[in-house]
Amino acid sequence: MTYSTIDYQIDNAVLTITLNRPDHMNAFTVTMANELEEAFKRASEDDAVRAIVVTGAGKAFCAGMDLKAEGNVFGLDESTNPGLDDIERLDDPEIINGLRDTGGRVTLAIYDCKKPVIAAINGAAVGIGITMTLAMDIRLASDKARMGFVFNRIGIVPEACSSWFLPRVVGLSQALEWTYAADVFDADEAKRGGLVKDVYSPEQLLDEAYAIARRLAKKSPMAIALTRQMLYRNSAAPHPEEAHKIDSLGVFYAAKEDGKEGIAAFLEKREAQFTSKASEMPAFYDEWIKRR
Repeated sequence: MTYSTIDYQIDNAVLTITLNRPDHMNAFTVTMANELEEAFKRASEDDAVRAIVVTGAGKAFCAGMDLKAEGNVFGLDESTNPGLDDIERLDDPEIINGLRDTGGRVTLAIYDCKKPVIAAINGAAVGIGITMTLAMDIRLASDKARMGFVFNRIGIVPEACSSWFLPRVVGLSQALEWTYAADVFDADEAKRGGLVKDVYSPEQLLDEAYAIARRLAKKSPMAIALTRQMLYRNSAAPHPEEAHKIDSLGVFYAAKEDGKEGIAAFLEKREAQFTSKASEMPAFYDEWIKRR
């Protein structure tokens, strides 16, 4: 597929998704939302992809929604007056195109993805530019990066499922402070608050992201996919017994496949050669991830 707002490149099992509107500081548009949603769904089923790095072209990561777009900048149909019953129809084209938050569609695609996702935040990341990274697994930042949950500043509310992700990433108190204040802060504050793993020079940032991605790409694709979904979904379950059920199924099927090779490699003191595919998951997987 050809994209107009992002770049999609695979090298040695690592996919780089680059937000690619550098003349507009990679500002987010409805088109970018559609392309990112499709790209993450594509990568999830592509066995040539074992890990994903997301970054921005030029000096910015993503400067938020493109507020200069014509009409409703969020792509919403203002002629409607929707309620709770309407939003339950998530797959209805009318709701997709006129009501659903575009950033939320992207983060849900990242959440469902079977591959580990690393954000290399190279510059400005505000609004959707930072909330989209909350569904990514590891966030690294350049010391030039500036971030902000600036929604209250312009009279709107957090989006992109960030009211679910942000408190889980940084804790409720920090999430409330950042969203209430709507300030832009630097990478050091982001690290202090637990938002990013570490801060690097612009020259080091991608090298560090790729080093992590290459390390993860060597692991069992099925085990990585199961582990990613188990940690996200089971950590939000109401009782640990739910985790026990899925852990049991996961261990059972993983042990039958890559687990045998992993144990043999350990005993023989060699690197494992895993053969599982994330596109061919155990029978229980699809039914499980459809549960809410």
